[in-house]
Amino acid sequence: MPPVSDQASAVPPSDYASRWFTQEVHPHGVHLKAFLRGSFPSVCDVDDVVQESYLRIWKARAAQPIHSAKALLFTIARHIALDLLRRDRISPVDRFHVMDSAASHVIDNRPGVVETACAREEIVLLAKAIDALPTRCREIIILRKLNSVPQKEIAARLGIAEPTVQVQIARGMKKCDQYLREHGVRFAWP
Repeated sequence: MPPVSDQASAVPPSDYASRWFTQEVHPHGVHLKAFLRGSFPSVCDVDDVVQESYLRIWKARAAQPIHSAKALLFTIARHIALDLLRRDRISPVDRFHVMDSAASHVIDNRPGVVETACAREEIVLLAKAIDALPTRCREIIILRKLNSVPQKEIAARLGIAEPTVQVQIARGMKKCDQYLREHGVRFAWP
């Protein structure tokens, strides 16, 4: 029988993940719902988007460490909402009528493996691009682009002039765009 190590009394890895989710992800749920309702008013079920975002960030965390859970959570939710809007635009068929159809069991609107893998890769790259920004610039980009905080409010919160906020947003977006292009991704900011 192998000797008992000091790690035997350590907290199981699943408890670390649960604690991480509880502290770093879940508290942003209310703000995420508000962001989605404000940015994507035509998305019918915001709660489903939030739950799917939670699931995807949980899976992403299992694959690799996440430096900015909030930024990644909002990015994931944004991508899910955009995918829903794209699907609605491509297929004008009312979902409720489709569900009444006898053929509804063969329709699968879920993204394929390739689309999912590409989206995850883009999210990771965007998170890395944002993390690479200088601290103040990163803070402003997250507030404005991910949390949809108005420039005037950002300026007031941070005690800086509104034109400074505009300059930082432009610089941050340019640096993120450059980072993403270097990695083969073209990203359109909202």
